[in-house]
Amino acid sequence: QVPFVESGGGLVQPGGSLRLSCEASGSIFATYDMGWYRQAPGLLPELVAGIRKDGSTRYANSVKGRFTISRDNAKNTMSLQMNNLESEDTAVYYCNRDPRGNWGRGTQVTVSS
Repeated sequence: QVPFVESGGGLVQPGGSLRLSCEASGSIFATYDMGWYRQAPGLLPELVAGIRKDGSTRYANSVKGRFTISRDNAKNTMSLQMNNLESEDTAVYYCNRDPRGNWGRGTQVTVSS
């Protein structure tokens, strides 16, 4: 199976912004609830933002008001707009469906001055 492909990560200063993208084949974005996850070294992965098939969203308390998740089912893509980034946001970010499918390589986000 073709895995999810994440992109858009990079190195930014605190207060900066990034926009992450997730792509997949097979029109699965029209079928499943989706989410962005992140994992820092030595820590368990956590769900950062979720978006249901109907477009409703939820966010981890640590990113509320700063991150915005969106999806385009026709294009089979999903995005995560990340504003006012903090050092605590540093992690590898992954996208996936519910229930979990194959994991992609993720994209590294580093927030540092």
